[in-house]
Amino acid sequence: MSSITKLPPRKVQPITDDLPGWTKVEGDPSMTTWVEYTAKDESMIAGWWTATPGTYHAKYASWEFVHMIEGKVVITAKGEDAVEVGPGDAFVIEAGFDGTWEIKEPVLKHFTIRLK
Repeated sequence: MSSITKLPPRKVQPITDDLPGWTKVEGDPSMTTWVEYTAKDESMIAGWWTATPGTYHAKYASWEFVHMIEGKVVITAKGEDAVEVGPGDAFVIEAGFDGTWEIKEPVLKHFTIRLK
């Protein structure tokens, strides 16, 4: 068993349904998720996510690290200022996030989610 796992981009079966905790609130955005890695103890996952323009309301149960590859998104947590992210940006969404993802331009992001 190697201590390094190389992830080939989007080589697994995609999930084309909206993720749990995500609800369309404006427009008709769609998302696709590729989970390419799950830790043996199921404490984290990593993969790719794409989305088309529109707005989702999202609630996060877990912490997520994001590296934006393409697109532009305005993320607004309830009661906080909006944050615009785009290509090259890296950021963390904390567990408990409750707010919107306004997808301005089609998105491609690489993510890591801590599940426990």
